[in-house]
Amino acid sequence: MKEDLIAGLDVGSTAVRLVVGHANTGPGRDELQIIGAVSSNAAGVNRGVVNSIEEATSSISACLDKAERVVGVPISKVFVSINDPNVKCERSKGVVAVSKSDGEINENDVARAIEAAKALAVPVNYEILHIIPVSFAVDNQQDVKDPIGMSGIRLEVEALIVHCLSTQKNNLTKAIYRTGLDIEDLMLAPLAASEAVLSQKQKDLGVVLINMGSSTTSIAVYEERNLIHAAVLPIGSEYITNDIALGLRCPINLAERIKLEHGHSVPDNFEKNDEVDISNLVAEEEVSDDITIISRRYVAEIIEARVEEILEKVDDELKYIERSGMLPAGAVLTGAGSHLPGLVETAKQKLRLPVSLGTCKNVSAVIEKVRHPEFLNSLGLVVAGSSQDESSLSKKKLNINFDNLWGKLKEFIKKIKP
Repeated sequence: MKEDLIAGLDVGSTAVRLVVGHANTGPGRDELQIIGAVSSNAAGVNRGVVNSIEEATSSISACLDKAERVVGVPISKVFVSINDPNVKCERSKGVVAVSKSDGEINENDVARAIEAAKALAVPVNYEILHIIPVSFAVDNQQDVKDPIGMSGIRLEVEALIVHCLSTQKNNLTKAIYRTGLDIEDLMLAPLAASEAVLSQKQKDLGVVLINMGSSTTSIAVYEERNLIHAAVLPIGSEYITNDIALGLRCPINLAERIKLEHGHSVPDNFEKNDEVDISNLVAEEEVSDDITIISRRYVAEIIEARVEEILEKVDDELKYIERSGMLPAGAVLTGAGSHLPGLVETAKQKLRLPVSLGTCKNVSAVIEKVRHPEFLNSLGLVVAGSSQDESSLSKKKLNINFDNLWGKLKEFIKKIKP
């Protein structure tokens, strides 16, 4: 069972989350079962960037220990999300001549075209995280989705290149390696979440996934089933908490409780005299504060200002790729910050798009915790890790069987050897 485990690790600024799945690949079965989902408090990470390897390692180790107790077997390798605000995206083209004499395009030609697209000037201290084909062209035929098997002389690919800062990637991987884990792959956070949340229909029509975390907000834009843009913005839901703390002059832990239990992003839903007694929250948080009554409209006005700022930055990214208000499948909200009441309504007005909360669509999860918006990044990593085609799985099994056979043959030769 240990070999069939697929684990997705999301190292956030306030929490480390780990989701573990089990791939059932027996006869007549080809499904993914989620068998564990845990989280622990994060330290050593700020705005998606590791600023203390020791603290980050301790946080990841604590989460790993919890997951292994839940699953019952050791976890040795993980898929990891990266949420660095320094991520950059750019388009690149690669052109190659078709290798076969009969002009039939094969997988090797596609691989060479993609490799040619990678031959661009990478910014200093950056490295390529993802190279994602957007469209192909065969001779004069444009917008080819899958050129394999087609005939032509010239193959061209347009690809989206995602760059990440080398130092930030190295610091994150170093913190994970120190826990004894191996990294199967690194994946940009919104791309991971989209694996679990977005349907093929949404990706075909045009959709933006908005993952609102505590200190970052990341987006992934899809159109005609292809990723056309991704970005990580250095602003998240903890800025709303900070604004409430300043506006009400209360401690940060009390401001977080007020946001979660009495917050709303639409002030017009409340009258000026709509007030709420928070003396119980003051007692539970053990703060020496004389605040007892707050105006819900005033709190909503504070929240609205910051939410609109976040959504304006998202809309700026859509304007950059000329898709502002032009995605028929709208926006899908995920992340811990998407819990905020009224956020969907505010997003509809600011983005001028249909907006909905993200739910787990692409995997049947029995564990209810996995369906929460904050776990969708980790869940998407597990889904992405399990989406290997059957041929690669069968090839892997064939290699294992061949290795076993070869091992037995060598043992037999040793026995009969004089």
